[in-house]
Amino acid sequence: MRLRFACALVLLVALSTPALAETVRGGTVTYTIDVQAEAGAKNVRLWLPYPLSDANQDIGDVRLGGNFEQSGVYRDPASGGVSLYAEWKEPKEQPKLTLSFHVDSHYAKLPRLVDNGGPIPAEVVPYLKQVGLSPQEEKSFAAMAKEATKGRKDTLAKARGVYEWVIAHTYRDNDVVGCGLGQPGRTLSSCNGGGKCADISSVFVAVARAAGIPCRDVYGLRMAAPKTGAITGDYHCWVEFYLPGTGWVPVDPADVRKMMLVNKLELKDAKQWVEFFWGGDDLFRIALERGTTDVTLAPKQAGPPLTYYMYPFAQVDGRTLDFFSPKTFTYTVDFKAD
Repeated sequence: MRLRFACALVLLVALSTPALAETVRGGTVTYTIDVQAEAGAKNVRLWLPYPLSDANQDIGDVRLGGNFEQSGVYRDPASGGVSLYAEWKEPKEQPKLTLSFHVDSHYAKLPRLVDNGGPIPAEVVPYLKQVGLSPQEEKSFAAMAKEATKGRKDTLAKARGVYEWVIAHTYRDNDVVGCGLGQPGRTLSSCNGGGKCADISSVFVAVARAAGIPCRDVYGLRMAAPKTGAITGDYHCWVEFYLPGTGWVPVDPADVRKMMLVNKLELKDAKQWVEFFWGGDDLFRIALERGTTDVTLAPKQAGPPLTYYMYPFAQVDGRTLDFFSPKTFTYTVDFKAD
């Protein structure tokens, strides 16, 4: 519990001094992975989210090392997820892999949100489709969307309504492991709105899509004040909705709820954070994957699809290792600031 609070406190202190978030905009990320395979294992497989350059980040100087037998970069056509894949067959020593890349982050608060009422581009339309919900859950989220957007006409106003509704109907639960399960129906029903970033973000996506707003999860790393050291605990999920006239707009209701918990704020006293995390922010963010929910990896993993894809994923003879437990997996993520 003290470690969880310390991580939240670091975010709080950094956000209270905005200059810290602007000090570093680039650095090198290194994954070090030692797959815990028992003696006599026949087949060890590893998938690692593979970041790409986009309008918000430049990825370069990618370096790969390890004792794997084969590796490659693959893309799942259904989810769009891109993975570094490595495989060991009858390994004689502990499977090891390192991946490093340099990143320049350009995430920033959007200066203006323009809603021109234009059509949704064909490549964005798939982000209107609900994923992983039962028919009953789809009906429930349709009712929630109607409530969240009541009296609001255009996309921007509706998105803001969803944002405020999600913040009002969720809360951060520090007892949740990792970033949560990312199951919106479960979050609002059996968990009474409690969860962490993957849970709260998934609720936003489900309500927004039910309201006719294209939306997707973003899975990555988020640092308030980036500095050289371990960042294994900085995994984070936020969301983007599509606004005709602007493009993809980032919002982070989960971090609003995190700051409310740390500062012991009631909703009426959290306006500063509601505005801070609406329409982007100046934190150091690295997107690893976007929209990768209900994922069948490439090459295909054994067993069911992943609810979401953000952490390293490994299987030993078809048995999935617990990616929520980096110490027993094992893996670390480190950052070296420029």
